[in-house]
Amino acid sequence: MGMTYLKLTLTALFWGGTFIAGRMLALEVPPFSAAFLRFVWASVFLFGFLLTRRPLPSLSLSQWAWFLVLGATGIFSYNVFFFSGLKHIPASRASLIIACNPAMIALFSSLIYKERLGVVRAGGIFLSVFGAVIVISRGQPAAVWNGGLGVGDALILGCVASWVAYSLVGKTVMQSVSPEAAVAYSCLVGTLLLAVPAAAEGVFRHLFTYSASAWANLFYLGFFGSFLGFRWYYEGIRAIGPARAGVFINLVPLSAVLMGVGFLGERLEPSLILGALLICLGVSLTNRR
Repeated sequence: MGMTYLKLTLTALFWGGTFIAGRMLALEVPPFSAAFLRFVWASVFLFGFLLTRRPLPSLSLSQWAWFLVLGATGIFSYNVFFFSGLKHIPASRASLIIACNPAMIALFSSLIYKERLGVVRAGGIFLSVFGAVIVISRGQPAAVWNGGLGVGDALILGCVASWVAYSLVGKTVMQSVSPEAAVAYSCLVGTLLLAVPAAAEGVFRHLFTYSASAWANLFYLGFFGSFLGFRWYYEGIRAIGPARAGVFINLVPLSAVLMGVGFLGERLEPSLILGALLICLGVSLTNRR
């Protein structure tokens, strides 16, 4: 179980970096093209990993139907909303909205799969969400929403809806296939869905015009944010359930801000320390036996 928690924590760190990489990439590469190239990388790594461990599984028509749902939600719609939203709002604000994911996953997981939360785990979810709010708002939660809900905010909320569906449907799919296969085939389907609108944006025509920085960000998103992150997240869902695995997503805004401190020279403020403590306490309470 300790290895599961470690992988989920590392996944949160990797995903914190995707907001910085995605923000930089969104300024140069259109959303469909960025999402398509991200998952070309991811699919190559995932199927390479599968082939080194076992023969590819034989899939039924119903399994392909489930992979279509996973690819359409967690890969296609999530990433279109993600890159489109990051063109309008800062990465920090986007990561705060994404912090709604665990609460929504826990809510729908309890309704659909009858996962019992209890007072302690529900309190842990609340603490971790509130900690994420403290981190991103720099200690002034009300200030985040003073500007109202803009286009970018609405697009990132689309990410939340997409990820909740991807997480919950994934639990059903992994009753018959491994986490690695579930992620690999959903990424393949999502990549194929993204290929058409990406081609309309001219991704193949502009492929060799992207900067070295853009390709470095794409590699980060494909390898760390997708190949490792998605696979370890699904392993966590299978091991401890969607509600408990999902709460680790609240470490994402914390890691995003910490990377801003480390790589962009931003000041380490008291609100960051307070938020970090609340997030860690919330994750600990949610994952108590």
